[in-house]
Amino acid sequence: MAPLFSRSSRRNPAEAMVTLIGKPGCHLCDDAQAVIEKVCAETGASWEKKDITEDAELHRTYWEQIPVILVDGKQHDFWRVDPKRLRAALGA
Repeated sequence: MAPLFSRSSRRNPAEAMVTLIGKPGCHLCDDAQAVIEKVCAETGASWEKKDITEDAELHRTYWEQIPVILVDGKQHDFWRVDPKRLRAALGA
C-alpha cells in the first residue's frame, strides 16, 4: 500500500529547483521572490523566475494564482510563500 503522504527521497536541498511564476508589477510576486531568495540562499537550492506574460501556457494555467511557486516542477504554493514550509519542502 502506498503512503498517503510521500516525502521526497532528496537528502540535499541543493539538488532542488524552486520556480517562481509571476509577472512584472505584482507586489505579491515581489514578496514571494524575497522569501525564495532568502530560503534558497540558506539551503543552497537553485531558483528561477518565469513571467506569465511571456508564456501563453503558463498564463492559461496560473494567471489567477500568481505568484505560483513550484518545487522541482510541482506546485508548492501560490499567493504567499511560508518560509518554514518552503524549507521543509526543500528538505532543510
